[in-house]
This record gives sequence, structure tokens and C-alpha cells, in this order.
Amino acid sequence: MKIAITGLGKMGTQIAKKLYEDGHSVVAHNRSRDSVDEMKILRMIPAYTKTEVVESFNGERVIIWLMIPSEVVDQELDEWLKIIPKKSILIDGGNSDFRLTKKRAELVLKSGSILMDVGTSGGVWGYKNGFCMMIGGDGETFKIIEPIIKTLAHPTGAYHYFGENGAGHYVKMVHNAIEYGMMESLAEGYRLLKEGPYKNLDLVSAGEVWQHGSVIVSWLNELTMDALKNNPELKDINGIVPELGETRFALEVGKDFKIEMPSIQSAFDVRLASQKGNVNFATKLLALMRNAFGGHNINGKR
Repeated sequence: MKIAITGLGKMGTQIAKKLYEDGHSVVAHNRSRDSVDEMKILRMIPAYTKTEVVESFNGERVIIWLMIPSEVVDQELDEWLKIIPKKSILIDGGNSDFRLTKKRAELVLKSGSILMDVGTSGGVWGYKNGFCMMIGGDGETFKIIEPIIKTLAHPTGAYHYFGENGAGHYVKMVHNAIEYGMMESLAEGYRLLKEGPYKNLDLVSAGEVWQHGSVIVSWLNELTMDALKNNPELKDINGIVPELGETRFALEVGKDFKIEMPSIQSAFDVRLASQKGNVNFATKLLALMRNAFGGHNINGKR
């Protein structure tokens, strides 16, 4: 299947490579020429402008996967809708607010095309292990793009079609909120080991024991343990941890539906406090985890 990938950051590049290596025809597009040049070397179809993307489909329906920051989605959609042919398919694979996704889908439909939302998890490991994808949008269109989704899920990832527009991004939003809580619990626990009554406890050994037969076995714990092996004192990490919006959206929805989420709220508040200088061993571990699974900058900014 032919598909264009726009937004060749860490995730976008992995998605493009994984699709290309499975035999899909991939058109690579990005604002910076260097990223497109790198994909050209790998024999993908280079497209340095949006017009070149559309032209590469030779008048046929265009399928575009947008792997871009949520704050630029509206602008990007507006630009694409001016040049793509009718019945094209746009896929928002980022972390957009599901409420905006529903509105955007209506706008795209009025223009004669379809918007699908694919909440995508897997971080920098998705290329090797397969991505986890949560999908919303038109059911018949899902069947059209499913070969792409299957490739991205291989070998040990997964996907599910959850229904109408916004549903995919909604499930991904909840996933990210849970992620905040899990990360915070691990970080606080390791801090308690580090700074509690027993001095010089072997944190890595504790993590290794937990990974075998305990109820807190997890990939996050494995990443934390590996990070501590390499940097046990968390040197050169400032402990400032960003929040990128999804958990804020989840807390807003919880408030709207009178659903209390004290653990997730607390985890969210810790990140906000870190941006004001309230940092410690736990917030440094949070930064390490984010870097390990998502390739995020290890040092945040106030």
C-alpha cells in the first residue's frame, strides 16, 4: 500500500522505516530537507513539499499519516485539505485532544475526505517490537488502512478499532494518564529505597527481584532498572519533567464526569512542581524513564 508519512521525528521515522521494510510504498515528507534526504537514501520516495506528496500519488486518493505535534494539527490539516483530492485519508497518529479530533473529523468530511485517529504507543522501541495502536474513525476506512496497521503492530504490538472519531485518541489519552501514575509510583518507590532507613540498598537488585514473579513486573520497571545500572546517582539530570497535555485532558474529562482520579492528579502535580524547581531523586527517575521509552530530552526546562 502507498502511504505518505509527514513528520519525520523519532516516531515518524520509525513508522516510515517499518512500513517501507514490509513492502509498502512510502512517501517521506518533513519540514526539514535533511530528514527527507535520510529517507531518500533508504530508497523511500522523497517529497520536499506538500504538493510533491500529492503529485506522487498520480491523481489517486492520497493516504497521509501525520506524526506531528498536536498544536500544529489544525494548521496542517488546513493546508492539506486545500490540495488533496476527494476521498483521501488523513491519519492523525499523534496525541491530539479527542474532543478536537471529533471536530476536525467533521471538517475533513465536509471537504470530501476522511480523518482517522490512531493513538500510537511504543516509543523508540516500536520499530523493533511493534506499536500499540488505538484507532477511531470510519469503520470502512479502517478496513482500508488495516494493512498499514498490521505492519506497524508486528511482531508483538497490537491494535484495536474502538469506533467513531475521537475514540482512538480517547483511549490513548487514558493510557497516557495511567502511564503517569505508574511512572510516579515506581519513581517514588525507588526514592524510598534510596533515601529511607536502610542505607546503601542495591536498587538495581531490588528491581531485578521485582521483575521475576512479583505483581509489579513491568517494562517501565525494566527500563528504570537498566537506567540505574548506567547512572546509579542520576548525575547530570536536572529532574524537571514536562507534561505534554494528554493527562491534563484526562483530568478535565474526569472533572466533567465527576470521576475522581487522585493518583493521576498527584502524578500530574509532581510534574508541574518539578517545573518550579521542586526536584528530587524521584523526578530525576521520571526524566530517565521518559528518555528510555520515548527518546525525550532527559533534562526539561522551567
